[in-house]
Amino acid sequence: MSITVRVPAKVNVQLAVGPARPDGFHDLANVFLAVSLYDEVTVTAADELRVTCAGPDAAQVPLDRANLAARAAELLAARHGIDPRVHLHIAKDIPVAGGMAGGSADGAGALLACDALWGTGASRAELLDICAELGSDVPFSLVGGAALGTGRGEQLTPLEVGGAFHWVFAVADGGLSTPAVYREFDRLTPDAAAPAASPALLDALRTGDAKALAAALTNDLQAAALSLRPALADTLAAGVSAGALAGIVSGSGPTTAFLTQDAARAHEVAAALTASGTCRTARVATSPAAGATVLG
Repeated sequence: MSITVRVPAKVNVQLAVGPARPDGFHDLANVFLAVSLYDEVTVTAADELRVTCAGPDAAQVPLDRANLAARAAELLAARHGIDPRVHLHIAKDIPVAGGMAGGSADGAGALLACDALWGTGASRAELLDICAELGSDVPFSLVGGAALGTGRGEQLTPLEVGGAFHWVFAVADGGLSTPAVYREFDRLTPDAAAPAASPALLDALRTGDAKALAAALTNDLQAAALSLRPALADTLAAGVSAGALAGIVSGSGPTTAFLTQDAARAHEVAAALTASGTCRTARVATSPAAGATVLG
């Protein structure tokens, strides 16, 4: 018996970052949107816990206990007295180390799949608690849709979205280390203020107004990502020149996200970005998307 779970990538339409806390994390006002780029995690009973991966950039995915999918299986098993002898296979389509929560998605997907395979009957609250233990972005990967993440991003408040938004994601060569980007943020922003969600941005989401959302996009980590990877400025400029309403670094980068007026313009921007030579590839997606979903 196998269970497959589909889980979405995310884009941060607002990422407001406060000063470093004593525990090393930062307080955030993190407005997540799930987008229609997906990984699929399939779990099958096996003689031992093992992880395999196929798809774009699969060679960059750790196949040991560093993989959040493996850690998710272990944490759920430990809570329910189960030996986590499963084969976790990740069909990877979310960019790796790209600021789109691909690793977090795999953790949430594995957790939901193992819960279904083992029949643990874990409550939503228990699953979200395990997600928060796995990482700051993992709870949203489970929930999907749109949400405001506070604390270090793991405390979620669902948000209303009034329509579909159309995106292009420009995938860069190589990744960026999230801890390195936060260290650079701390260096560049020694006087970071307490973060708060933007009322204008929340209103744009609620009304489905793409132009208003474009005007309100902000990412406090963008300057740090550009400092570490200056070439991303060329990608941002190319996307806006091609007709995007706005461009932003996605999370800690190096993927850049471009909001467009409609689907036709998204495909035009994606083609222009690919032709520009400023990114490895460009992907079109829509939001919001459903969270982790059992396919069977």
